[in-house]
Amino acid sequence: MFRLLRVAGDSLSPEYRDGDFVLLVTLPFFLRRLQEGDVIVFRHAGYGTLIKRVLRVDPEQGIYVTGSGPGSLDSRRLGPIRRRAVVGKVIVHIPASRPKGRV
Repeated sequence: MFRLLRVAGDSLSPEYRDGDFVLLVTLPFFLRRLQEGDVIVFRHAGYGTLIKRVLRVDPEQGIYVTGSGPGSLDSRRLGPIRRRAVVGKVIVHIPASRPKGRV
């Protein structure tokens, strides 16, 4: 139903940063309704578990994703993501507390 994960890396920086937490909804009902702009976590055979923003949903080919961090992987390299690879959709973003003076 729900899953809490810690973000590792800067794939979606500056919005989602290393050490932040995300709460995912994992119910199939919500995962069937993915749309452009949603943030998802999915598994990829070559790269492991990734967090990306949905760029486009093609019912026949899959989900196209993008990152915003420097050097971030996206569907140009990953290809379309199959729905069965999606772990969940981010519904809550919990930024990690950072020492004052650091951004």
